[in-house]
Amino acid sequence: MFSYTLLIILLPLLSFFILGIAGKWLSHKTAGWIGTLSLAAVTVLSYYTAYDYFLVIGRDAVTHAFERQMPFNFTWLPFFDQDLHFDMGILLDPISVMMLIVISTVSFMVHIYSFGYMKGEKGFQRYYAFLSLFTMSMLGLVVATNIFQMYLFWELVGVSSYLLIGFYYTSPAAIAASKKAFIVTRFADLFFLIGILIYGYYTGSFSFAFDTESGLQSYAQAGFILPLALTLMFIGGAGKSAMFPLHIWLPDAMEGPTPVSALIHAATMVVAGVFQVARLFPLWVTYAQDWMPIIIWVGVFTAFYAAAVACAQSDIKRVLAFSTISQIAFMMVALGVCTELQTGHEHLGSVGYMASMFHLFTHAMFKACLFLGAGCIIHAVHSNEMSAMGGLRKYLPLTHVTFLISCLAISGIPFFSGFSSKDEIITACMAYNPLVGWIMTGIAAMTAFYMFRLYYGIFWGTENKELHTAHHPHETAIMTTPLVVLSVITVGVGIYTTLAGFGLFEGYSFGSLISADGQDYRIHFDLTVASCSTIIAIISICLATYIFKGETQPIAVKMKSAFPRLHRWAYKRFYMDEVYQFVTHRIIFAHISKPIAWFDRHVVDGFFNFLAWGLHASSNGIKGLQSGRVQQYAMVYLIGIILLVALLLIF
Repeated sequence: MFSYTLLIILLPLLSFFILGIAGKWLSHKTAGWIGTLSLAAVTVLSYYTAYDYFLVIGRDAVTHAFERQMPFNFTWLPFFDQDLHFDMGILLDPISVMMLIVISTVSFMVHIYSFGYMKGEKGFQRYYAFLSLFTMSMLGLVVATNIFQMYLFWELVGVSSYLLIGFYYTSPAAIAASKKAFIVTRFADLFFLIGILIYGYYTGSFSFAFDTESGLQSYAQAGFILPLALTLMFIGGAGKSAMFPLHIWLPDAMEGPTPVSALIHAATMVVAGVFQVARLFPLWVTYAQDWMPIIIWVGVFTAFYAAAVACAQSDIKRVLAFSTISQIAFMMVALGVCTELQTGHEHLGSVGYMASMFHLFTHAMFKACLFLGAGCIIHAVHSNEMSAMGGLRKYLPLTHVTFLISCLAISGIPFFSGFSSKDEIITACMAYNPLVGWIMTGIAAMTAFYMFRLYYGIFWGTENKELHTAHHPHETAIMTTPLVVLSVITVGVGIYTTLAGFGLFEGYSFGSLISADGQDYRIHFDLTVASCSTIIAIISICLATYIFKGETQPIAVKMKSAFPRLHRWAYKRFYMDEVYQFVTHRIIFAHISKPIAWFDRHVVDGFFNFLAWGLHASSNGIKGLQSGRVQQYAMVYLIGIILLVALLLIF
C-alpha cells in the first residue's frame, strides 16, 4: 500500500543529482523550479502517507494502536552470522510519519522562500542542490528501519549541513562556522557509533523491533550493557541537538544563508537527537530508567543556559539560535521525565513522550516562521543587529504580524500552538518532580521575556531613520507567503488544541495520534498548571513591554550598567568558546598533540628514514657486484665453492 513512499526519498535525491551535475548549464529560475517542484511532490506524498496511515488504515482492532508498516526492507550487508545484518528500508510508525510532515512542510516553505532571498546569488543552483541533499538525508533518517541505517543518514545530514553552513565559502566566518559544526558533531557522532556497536554486539541486532519475542529475549540478556550503549548514543544525539556542552556549533551556524538557518534550526537537524531518543525510548524506559536523569538535567541546564544567553544578544539570528537550543532542551527534558509507557490520565508518567513530540511539531512551524521572518528583516535593512532596526512594523506589516504570532506561540499564550505543547511538558515535569516543573516554568517565562525583547527591538523601539531612508525596507510576496502559511498552521493548531484541551469540544488531539504506547490519549489540560504558566508568561511579556517598547529604554540601560559583568558574560555566551579554545590549544594541542607530533616526526619518521638510508647505503655498497664482467662472476663463484667445501670439511 505504501509503495509510493520510496519516492519521498528518491525525488530529492534525483533533484540533487540533476542540480549537482547539470546545474551550471541551468538558469537560476530553472534550478529553483526543479528543487521546489520535487519538494512539492514530496510534501504531497508525505501528507498522503499521513492520511493513509492515520485515517485509512487506522488503529489495529486488537491492540488499538497504530501498527508499524514496512513497505521496503532488504538486507544490504549480511554477515556470516545471519542474525546480524545491515538492512535498508522504510519504516512507518506515528513518529516517523509525523516527522515526514514536519520536514517536508518546512523544507518546502524554505524552497519557496529562497526564490526571493537568494535571488541573484552566485551558486544559486548549488544552493538548491545542497537543500535537496539535506532534505533527502533527514527524510532517510526518520524512516530508517534500523539504528545503522539511521546512522548512515545521520552522517549524511552532517555532511550536507556542512555544505549549507559554508555556502558562502569566500567568507572566513562561514568557513570557520562550517568546520566548527562539522568537527563538534563528528566528535559526538563517535560516541553514537560506539554505542551502536555495543548495542549490536550484545543484542545481535540493529533493528527497532523492540516488542518481538526474539527481541525481548536478546534485550533481556543484554540488559546490563544497554544503559551504557544508550547513554553513548545519547551523547551523539546531544551533539546533533546542540545540548550543553556540545552546543557551541549552533550559534555560529548562523553564518549560512538565513533560509538554511530556518531549515537546520527549526525542524530538521537539531531535532535529530530528540528523534533518536524517542525512537529508542522503549529501551530507555525498560532497561535504563535509572540513567534517564542524565537526559533531564542536561536538558534543564541547557534550557536555562541558552535562555540566559538569549536575553543579552543583539544579533537577531543568534537570539533565535539560542532560543532553538532552549526549546530543543524542553523536548529532551520531556522525554527524560517520561517514566512509563502506559498511556492514560491516571498515568501522568507517560505524558512527557507525547508532549515532547507535540512540541517538536509546533516548534518546527513557529520557529521556521521566526527565522524566515528574520530573513525578511535582514533582507530589508541589510544587517543582523537590532541597532539597525526599530520601528519596522510600518515597513514590514506582514512580517510584523507573523513574527508577533510566532512570538506569542513560543511564549506559551493560549490559542497559539506553543501553549498546548509547552503546557503538557510542564505538566509532565510537575508529575515527575515539582522542582523540575517550576524550573521549566521559570525558563518558559525567560523565553517570553527575551522573545518580546527581540520583537520590540525590531518592530518598535528607536527607528534607525538614516539607514531606513538609505535602503527603504520593503517586503516581497515570494518571501512573505511562507510566513503566512506557517502562521496559519500555528494559529490553527493553537486554537484547535486549546479548545480541545480545555474540554470545550471532544475533538482529536495530538495524543490521539502519538503517545508512549500508541494508545489514544485525549489531551486535557491541568487547569492549575495552565493558568500558572499563562499568568507567568503574560507577566514576562508585560515586563518586556515596559522595558523595551518605548523610543528609549532607560530601564534596560540602567540594568546593563548595574550588572555590567553579568551582561557581558551572557553576551559572550559565558565564554564557552574561549574555554574550548583554551582546552584545545593550551592543553590538548600543547601538551598532548605536540608531544605526539614530535614522537611521530623524530622517532617514527626517524626510524623509517634510518631504514631507508641503511637500504640505500647497502645497495650502493653491493651494486658493484653486478658489474657484467664474466671474470668477476667466475671468481665469486669459485670463492663460494671453496668456502662451501671448507664448511663441509669442518662440520
